[in-house]
Amino acid sequence: MPDQYHNQYDPTEPIQPPQPQQGKLVLGNSQNQSGPSQRQPYQYPQGQPPQTPGGQPPRYPQGQPPQQGGQPPRYPQGQPPQQGGYPQRQAGPQVPPPVSRPNDNRYPGYPQPGQGVQPGAPKRKRRGRGCMITSIVLVVLVVALVIMGVVTTQRVLAFGSAISPQTPLSSQLSLGADRTNLLIMGYGGSGHDGAYLMDSNVVISLIPSNHHTSLISVPRDLWVSYPQGSAQRTKLNAIYTIASNANAQPIAGGNAVAAKISVVTGLNVKYWMTINFSGFRDLINTIGGVDVNVQTPFNACYPANDDPNVNAAWIKVQFNKGVQHMDGETAIRYARAREPLSVCNMGASENQAQLSDFARSQRQQDIMKATLAKVKQMTTWPSFFNALTALQKTIYTNLSFSDLARFVLAMDLNNPNTPHIGLTNGNVLEDANLNDGTYILEPQGGNWNIIPPYIQQRLYN
Repeated sequence: MPDQYHNQYDPTEPIQPPQPQQGKLVLGNSQNQSGPSQRQPYQYPQGQPPQTPGGQPPRYPQGQPPQQGGQPPRYPQGQPPQQGGYPQRQAGPQVPPPVSRPNDNRYPGYPQPGQGVQPGAPKRKRRGRGCMITSIVLVVLVVALVIMGVVTTQRVLAFGSAISPQTPLSSQLSLGADRTNLLIMGYGGSGHDGAYLMDSNVVISLIPSNHHTSLISVPRDLWVSYPQGSAQRTKLNAIYTIASNANAQPIAGGNAVAAKISVVTGLNVKYWMTINFSGFRDLINTIGGVDVNVQTPFNACYPANDDPNVNAAWIKVQFNKGVQHMDGETAIRYARAREPLSVCNMGASENQAQLSDFARSQRQQDIMKATLAKVKQMTTWPSFFNALTALQKTIYTNLSFSDLARFVLAMDLNNPNTPHIGLTNGNVLEDANLNDGTYILEPQGGNWNIIPPYIQQRLYN
């Protein structure tokens, strides 16, 4: 227990004993005191304190500091102070008090217990230089981030200008409580037979306020009037090629298909986006592939090359049930395979029903869902900027880049309630053939009015 009359900052300097309260018994100096004790001034020989070269009185009695490894004497002359005064202090050389610090080796140059400051001991360095270095590093990082932000912004704005006639950051889309519909059209692109015939038509129907999303596939072989109201007829997949003049006027082509899809489905389809499958392959490769859950296994014949003039041979493609990781080429084959093995003399196909246009529409929705899910992952974002070049050659839309991003982020394709609505010959459509034997699809009984109610009853509301 430390001495209650001992100054913790200077072991040789006594402090005033505690002041007793009136009428209470106070213990001190091994005897009771009935009144307050007055501290007496220090006494020095000759009445004057001894001087040192620094002009200060010595701090240790007898002029000697405490010895190494020991404690300073608790009382001068080894005797406790007497009532009414303290022993006189003796002159001696000035020595600073010992400083006790933990882990002495960590504080070079500081006095250790029982030692004073040694002549020539180094002083502790200030941290001003370290703070300056830290500040410089922070400034460099901020400048680097600004430069990266400017470069990224310029690249994104250039991308937005390339994929749409709209100003990249403008907005024409109101994402409120009203249902908003976006038509996705996929085509093979240059190098394919019928390069701009729409291979798939999928409407993404979204209620932005609650993120409820529905997917509606409209088959490409649907036999429709075009221009609208005329006696002329064509397959749905040919409208884009006709209206766009083989992709020379993509806005006219996209608007024409969206207007026809609106009439067929009863949905207000104002917005659209085209996807070039060749660029889509590159996009999937850039983001590291996609994971697709194959519900039904199947196999099929597939062209060895997109351009038969390069290689007219066939290959066999096989897809087994379960989650499959697919690169770009595998994903495109999964989405587009339609020829049975008998076409290339490789036997009978497994689950040949998967080779119909209806099944293909479902598989294309699966690829679309897997790709969007991958793009939304934060781990994909660094590589996504590298994918802008591939994507720039892949899509075109009448939405601004800002609106397209808002729409995609509002979708929720992972919700188990998301319906996949397909118009097929098993519900509201029926098979038919033209006089030349061309296969087409028409509404049952020729009644186009049965299609919109069928879709409305199945939308996710």
